[in-house]
Amino acid sequence: METNIQKTKTHRHLKKMENNKAKNIEQAQESCYQEWMGLQSRRIPEIKQALSQRRSHDGAAEANADDKLRDLTKMIIGDFRYYAEKRANLSHRCSSNYYAPSWNTPLENALIWMGGCRPSSFFRLVYALCGSQTEFRVTQFLRNIDGYDYSDGSGASLSDLTAEQLAKINVLHVKVIDDEEKMTKKVSSLQEDAADIPIATAAYAEEHVGEPNAAVDQALDKQEEALASLLAEADNLRVDTLAKIIEILTPVQAADFMLAGKKLHLSMHEWGTMRDRRRRECIINDAGDDAGGEGGK
Repeated sequence: METNIQKTKTHRHLKKMENNKAKNIEQAQESCYQEWMGLQSRRIPEIKQALSQRRSHDGAAEANADDKLRDLTKMIIGDFRYYAEKRANLSHRCSSNYYAPSWNTPLENALIWMGGCRPSSFFRLVYALCGSQTEFRVTQFLRNIDGYDYSDGSGASLSDLTAEQLAKINVLHVKVIDDEEKMTKKVSSLQEDAADIPIATAAYAEEHVGEPNAAVDQALDKQEEALASLLAEADNLRVDTLAKIIEILTPVQAADFMLAGKKLHLSMHEWGTMRDRRRRECIINDAGDDAGGEGGK
């Protein structure tokens, strides 16, 4: 459970998210997102520092450093929970914005699932880090390099996952995939409703395309409400999955995992922004030929 101090710190970090009364709903949602991204950026050096301190201690000091890592990871889970709560409050007024956010890059929106990342992607990150860090250790051994450190916060701790830990992670992975599939079926059903009564019949019967229609508005409002509920359900699955993975990992492993996840999230946004900029600069001639591809400037 989070301590009162942890909750106070989290509320302080996210307090600006509450000051959106003068904005329209989309601006409020984007402001909430920008505050969240900023908080993730600030957490990265905190995690690195905590990992560096942990790896420079042993004995009683090591146990104390582990406690600090646990407190930090709990605080980060708290960050996610508060962000999910804020999104849930804002989505009740307009949920469809979260399914293809204008503040995301096209790359991010192409990879989005239910307003965010797939919870199952957390497991892929664990497996990827476990494999890459094991490879790094083997390389260091073959080169006979002694005394290498991981003070930059990357670490090799996930390569030390035990058979028991991996078994628990695999069981959880299977369950989460099943939960994802159930939720995907729900949103698929909602998407199909757009071609059903009264929306489809109203579109066919109207003399002019897109005329105001009370029955359609009512149906779409119900869809927005259903999408908002699904978004909250998906966010809860994301948070709960993250928390359960953390419970399986050691304090150092959990911090390594958190650090990698935050860097991946922030990096995908920046990579998407760069690719989007290159696409805007790419010139297409009248014949439709690419004047130089994504690399052509």
